[in-house]
Amino acid sequence: MATKRMYSFYLRRIHSLTGVLPIGVFLLEHFFTNSFAMFGPEVYNSKVEFFMGLPYILLIEISLIWVPILFHALYGLYIVYTGQANVLRFGYARNWMYLLQRLTGVAAFSFIIYHVYATRISGLITGEHVSFELVQRSLENPLILVFYVLGIVSASYHLGNGLFGFLITWGIAIGEKTQRALSKICVAVSAGMAVFGLAALSYFL
Repeated sequence: MATKRMYSFYLRRIHSLTGVLPIGVFLLEHFFTNSFAMFGPEVYNSKVEFFMGLPYILLIEISLIWVPILFHALYGLYIVYTGQANVLRFGYARNWMYLLQRLTGVAAFSFIIYHVYATRISGLITGEHVSFELVQRSLENPLILVFYVLGIVSASYHLGNGLFGFLITWGIAIGEKTQRALSKICVAVSAGMAVFGLAALSYFL
């Protein structure tokens, strides 16, 4: 039993850490890169070509992006499966945040699976890598557009609220006053990331 608790202790901390580094940083970089669409197809496509031309790009993606995302998602699903949300009995803000964290995690992971397939895996299969024109064509489908909006908002909330959990888990946010202040900052991070991501998306419409 003690060994099981020890494994859970470390796994939860690794899960929390991977949500910020590297996943949170990657999300921020992804939104930033997509924002180059504001300058038109040529500029955006040049940024994509730059990243695609990096040495060992596939190894970098697998080791620094996809493996951390897969671990974070699978262990997050385990937490969803084993956890108990009690918002119906205790409607405290923290309980609602706990529930929303789990729901947005599932939504964000579903979106990531589709997004990776549509923009990366399909390119490896067909040879047509992601481009401004490809993204623009896909967003002409209103269902895909709604899915992208939901994915961006879910990922943004999940990151901001997860950052708050990270600060508590790692003993950075100590004390009720500090936690209240950091909670507001993390809400602002969620809102800011959502606006940032949706603005980047709008340049493809």
